[in-house]
Amino acid sequence: MKCKTSFTTWQIRVYCTVSRYRPPTLPGSKYITPQGAKRLREELHELWHDERPRVTAAVAAAAAQGDRSENAEYTYGKKRLHEIDRRVRFLRKRLEGMVIVDIEAERGRRDRERVYFGAWVQLEHEDGGLRWYRVVGPDEFDMASDYVSMDSPLGKSLLGKRLDDEITVTLPAGAQTFTVAAISYEAAPTRSRAPG
Repeated sequence: MKCKTSFTTWQIRVYCTVSRYRPPTLPGSKYITPQGAKRLREELHELWHDERPRVTAAVAAAAAQGDRSENAEYTYGKKRLHEIDRRVRFLRKRLEGMVIVDIEAERGRRDRERVYFGAWVQLEHEDGGLRWYRVVGPDEFDMASDYVSMDSPLGKSLLGKRLDDEITVTLPAGAQTFTVAAISYEAAPTRSRAPG
């Protein structure tokens, strides 16, 4: 909200302009694993070829009933169509610029002793507990509880680290220190839980 104050001899006036403008959010990194890209493509296909036609048919049936102003099925169907269209636009735009990083194809090009995108990293917590995390792109960290976005504070701290390096990450509960205990670029290692 922007406000300007103007002074006159008789009164003080405050003029405020309210805007709906919000600065655009910065897009996340454009890296993704083949599994993450496949999941986004499947979501796009399901939305465009299955859900959208089903919702469109329901909206058409609701519109055929007459008065649209009091027809909740029509109103909610139109809202759902807008949500689907917005998500489809986002997925198409996002997939268009993605860089699919296949760890298997880059096997000989990477230093296997450093943490890069797609690596499984075992961290030792301050209390001695061990836990595996995988560094992935921002569009796929929700695929599993042990996936960490490369754009997150923990993910940024891990990139480029070596075995036995210590990292300190500021979390809402306070700063925590972790030690890199193991690095793997193979399939998901056996996961061990942190105590507590």
